[in-house]
Amino acid sequence: MERIAVFPGSFDPITLGHFDIIERAAPLFDKIIVAIGNNSNKKYMFPLEKRMEWIRATIKKFPNVEADSFEGLTINYCAEIKAPYIIRGLRNPADFEFEKAIAHTNRTLSKKSIETVFFLTSSGKSFISSSMVREIMMYKGDYKVLVPNTVKI
Repeated sequence: MERIAVFPGSFDPITLGHFDIIERAAPLFDKIIVAIGNNSNKKYMFPLEKRMEWIRATIKKFPNVEADSFEGLTINYCAEIKAPYIIRGLRNPADFEFEKAIAHTNRTLSKKSIETVFFLTSSGKSFISSSMVREIMMYKGDYKVLVPNTVKI
């Protein structure tokens, strides 16, 4: 069985924290799909096409990592592409509690066919969040130290 993992998120924008997780997860899976989930209740700063462009440029050095987008539940997307793993990053204890509940729900709804694999962000990147980066961008601050060099506005 091929080890396929989905790394879902809004990636609005992709950050060095996301990149850290991709870089560390890439050797562990046969294929990773960095998948932008479209949440109709969420307002995005950047259009899907721009976020996909940034992700593709960021992951091009990894032959087993690709980008995609989906609508609906992550577990339905995983079932559709036959991915038994979901990758999630943890920055702090609050992330763990939130992500643990989602992981248990996903495992239950998928009838135990999908496992969530958690990666602790590297200590030097644990403070980075997309929402923080968006705010810095909005106020014309130096966001470049928090994102891959492929992200330019």
